[in-house]
Amino acid sequence: QVQFVESGGGLVQPGGSLRLSCAASGFTFRNYAMGWYRQSPGKQRELVATIATSGSTNYVDSVKGRFTISRDNAKNMVYLQMNFLKLEDTAVYYCTRPYSGSWGQGTQVTVSS
Repeated sequence: QVQFVESGGGLVQPGGSLRLSCAASGFTFRNYAMGWYRQSPGKQRELVATIATSGSTNYVDSVKGRFTISRDNAKNMVYLQMNFLKLEDTAVYYCTRPYSGSWGQGTQVTVSS
């Protein structure tokens, strides 16, 4: 079955960096776009970044210039490099194959001084 396992979250100060990783399995990874989403307490889950099979990327405006999504088709991995983190980036981050309906457990990112 389709599965995603996220890792790399943690506690970081404002302005700091984190790199999230996601291991995907259960489907032919290279044939699908992938995305990172996040959810803060009391808020709806929002799409943060996507990467197409071609490698083209899209970002929500609030993270443009700070976050970079990438993929390694040989390893079935998706990454999210997050730089210049802000307090409002605090959330649980999830990776998924859009429209798959499958979600991992997520990884908590907390930005706090």
